[in-house]
Amino acid sequence: MPSSALQVARTGLEAQDTRMRVIANNLANVSTTAFKRDRANFATLAYQDARVAGAQSSTETAYATGLNLGIGVAVQSTTRMETQGSLQTTGNSLDVALDGDGYFQVSLPGGQLAYTRAGNFSRSAEGQLVTSQGYPVQPAITIPEGATAITISDDGTVSAQVAGQSEPNELGQITVASFTNPVALQAAGDNFMLETAGSGPAQVGVAGEQGRGHVRQGMLEASNVNIVEELVDMIETQRAYEINSKMISAVDEMLRNANQTL
Repeated sequence: MPSSALQVARTGLEAQDTRMRVIANNLANVSTTAFKRDRANFATLAYQDARVAGAQSSTETAYATGLNLGIGVAVQSTTRMETQGSLQTTGNSLDVALDGDGYFQVSLPGGQLAYTRAGNFSRSAEGQLVTSQGYPVQPAITIPEGATAITISDDGTVSAQVAGQSEPNELGQITVASFTNPVALQAAGDNFMLETAGSGPAQVGVAGEQGRGHVRQGMLEASNVNIVEELVDMIETQRAYEINSKMISAVDEMLRNANQTL
């Protein structure tokens, strides 16, 4: 029994260490544009059924209760919390934020599509609307040289004043991708998400339609990490880790006493 308790406590240490890593990543990204915090989900490991309730205790009676011994805990999964971050005004005409659900589309090297809520875009040497890494926004939008007064409407339509024309010239439209299960998107770094079988295929449409968020020009979405909540979770995790450590020390003391006695 003591050795089994050591194993259970060890799984507790590993699970709390993993949770602390999740919290550390949340706090590290507190200033990352449009970052969504993660939550660690725990699950019990398999149980050892020494006696099953309802089993025969004699020829005429059955056990009213069972004897089930747990063997520990593990982090089952992490869940990305998709709550909206606050919108911060930047004044940059190429900064855009999504007020509501959805993702911007970006073309990665090799042609693979990635999805992001970080709308800190800029203009390439060729005039194309790109991310800070230089990846083009999809659908492709090219801003002609000398264009001024760039405006992006709530539905993603991009317009600019071009020299020699009295009316603004429409350059294209930033569409928004939505997913049936966005929490199943795979985080790929650089604020990008990748489609998975669990997320379902991207459903691309106009911003503001069919539940998609509106595009807000001159704004960026802040991280949804709440520092106070993360610190509370960190203290809770630290205490749980200490309790499991004390359990190992207590079982070790029990084994030492047993060895000395025997």
